Amino acid sequence: MGRQKELRSHGWQGMIQAESVASATPVPAAPLAAAQAARPAQSVLLRRAMLLLAVFGGGLAAIATLGPRILDINDLGWLLHGTLGPDPVAYLMAWTYFAPAPWSWPPGLNPDYGLELSSAIFYVDVVPLMAFLAKALRPLVEIPQYWGPWMVLSAALQGAFAWRLLALEVEDAPSRALAALLFVWQPLLLNRMGGHFALVSQWAMLWALWLCLRPVARRQALQWAGCLGVVAMLNPYVMAMCGGLWVADWFGRARAGLAWQSLGAQLLLVPAAMGGALWLAGYFTLAGDVVPMGVHYGHSQLDLTAPFDATEWGRLLPALPGLRHWEAGGSYLGAGILVLLALALALAPRGALRGAIRRYPMLALMLLGMLGFAMSNHIAIAGHEVLQFDLPGPLERVADMLRASERFFWPLAYTALFCGVVVVVRRLPVVQARWLLGALLLVQVVDIQAGMGRFRALVAAAPAVAAERLPDPFWEEAGRRYQRLRAVPAANFGPSWEPLARFAAPRGILTDAAYHSRVDPAALRRLQRRGRAALVAGRWEPGTLYVLRDAETLALVAARANPQWDLLAVKDGLQVFAPGWFIGR
Repeated sequence: MGRQKELRSHGWQGMIQAESVASATPVPAAPLAAAQAARPAQSVLLRRAMLLLAVFGGGLAAIATLGPRILDINDLGWLLHGTLGPDPVAYLMAWTYFAPAPWSWPPGLNPDYGLELSSAIFYVDVVPLMAFLAKALRPLVEIPQYWGPWMVLSAALQGAFAWRLLALEVEDAPSRALAALLFVWQPLLLNRMGGHFALVSQWAMLWALWLCLRPVARRQALQWAGCLGVVAMLNPYVMAMCGGLWVADWFGRARAGLAWQSLGAQLLLVPAAMGGALWLAGYFTLAGDVVPMGVHYGHSQLDLTAPFDATEWGRLLPALPGLRHWEAGGSYLGAGILVLLALALALAPRGALRGAIRRYPMLALMLLGMLGFAMSNHIAIAGHEVLQFDLPGPLERVADMLRASERFFWPLAYTALFCGVVVVVRRLPVVQARWLLGALLLVQVVDIQAGMGRFRALVAAAPAVAAERLPDPFWEEAGRRYQRLRAVPAANFGPSWEPLARFAAPRGILTDAAYHSRVDPAALRRLQRRGRAALVAGRWEPGTLYVLRDAETLALVAARANPQWDLLAVKDGLQVFAPGWFIGR
């Protein structure tokens, strides 16, 4: 009885059509299960071929977005050139220090990148799971960069998990493959390839949605532990979304009568897996009131017109008024998906939405909650903030850790796309559904060429070997004579951090010129106070080259430097102080 109750509460059967669905409990009136068992060999081959289409067609989306050169692990030019922004440079600098360093415990520690401001690879968004794998392979093969292959792999996994999710309701293999490609060829995913590489792990959300929607909770505790354990070593935003979906699924299945042994196992295994993965990646290395880089919560929110706003990405639809913050364009669904959703609304039987909500009330509440978080406390429509309100201080600090809140629209968007595909496939004859999904995929691909073409051009413009940012011969000699580089006053993402890090990293010079997504502000203040006190006292760290970032620091050093021994000069636009430069010359 408990299993039957769960099947009734966690199936889509009856929402769109009255007949039973293959994934539900078998009944004599539904011949689908028997038909599945009796499929001829050609049908098995067809399903496998369509699965390969979804997987390889997904991977092709990444190559079509950035170009084939990203697959070359020795090509660093497209990362260092700067056309994709400063984040890829930070990823590569962090990896350059992390890769040759001895394994530590936890393994995600990266103490040489940032010195006193250092923490772990988790806080540079380098995709810790991939970094561990690439580092483990170093005795066999040197991997200068893995982000290109990672993005192709993630796009392929997006197609594979979309196929698996759609298998819950879409029986026809060609329709399922075409629909799976719609999950890949869309800006929610492809826009992240413009610099936020860890965020292409959205396939984990499809995994989580599959766990929420599948009718039979077989090994649910292990599945959720695997999902959240893996995603905890990929990206914190996607982890938070998957975690929310797990909470919704847990309460939903508890409400439906799932055995408490299974529910209890989840409460033990899932937090343990997630916490263990976070510890391995180095999440717990920062303490105190950790603050994010850049804007705070409420300033990169979801504009309610964003899913329809073709700015940056659409070729077939017009741009709409909207917010133009750093997430702009990343929530556009694409013309093909928008048409699909409109057709699904027209085709859906009366009461279908209410039926879905009744079957998945906890999931519906969580999706609405994430939508509200995405909109933030600065609610905007068409570029105008129509409502603002303050959050309590503790809540605001927590929200600040996930400040780019527009991204929390993604779970609702993927759920809507899934529902739209299911409605269309179930309401139309098989052949018509295939042609329609194929046409919509073509419209989608043509539409998003605006954004894809822009990204391809940015990568193509980068030389294979990035130009040196500090070409003065001084730096080459300094790289041989000094073991540390200090930028004073210290700062995270401070002025000239990028050329300084690019100079230091390949030479193995330790430096506090770095860019982390999160830092401990108390550690930063201590470093700034200690650095200033040392300069006031005229104490230069042995083997340390200094770059002076402001006039006050320059005045302090100029008053205490010995011009017979020390060099104080401008090199490539940077004010450098090289203690002992003239000794022995």
